[in-house]
Amino acid sequence: MVPRSARAKGAKATILVVDDSPAMLRYLRLILEIDSYQVETASNGADALLRIRQGYSPAIVLLDLQMPGMDGLKTLQCLLKLRPALNVIMCSGVDDPGLVRRATLLGAKAYLTKPVRRLYLSAAVQRCLSSIAMESAKTRPQGSTIASSLHPPATTQIDLT
Repeated sequence: MVPRSARAKGAKATILVVDDSPAMLRYLRLILEIDSYQVETASNGADALLRIRQGYSPAIVLLDLQMPGMDGLKTLQCLLKLRPALNVIMCSGVDDPGLVRRATLLGAKAYLTKPVRRLYLSAAVQRCLSSIAMESAKTRPQGSTIASSLHPPATTQIDLT
């Protein structure tokens, strides 16, 4: 259930939370919905991949590292093959620098350890959303603003005499 204050503000972005623990899914959903994000959940990597293949397009995926079947690192690889620009935040009860390095090398944007603190999760989500905004600003065509079309670019005159 989304708190009334979150619904009144309007949803910010969509986040897919992937974790095999129902309690962790509920906890992460609650934290994110309090911050006005739209949240979908998947209980394993295969379900997350299926949703992406079927056209679901979250801004961010929050992905558990240790899951039965397809683990988080394998799911990360498959997700990024389907959508290379997808922002994925890894989440695990294991604070192993080797796993953090592997996840980062595979393309994870952040790595959070459980129990996840709201402040750290909010910061990681904001960093991902900021990178999306920066990428979108880079891809806008130049001269797309009204002001630039009204004022021709300044030219430098060189006297050749």
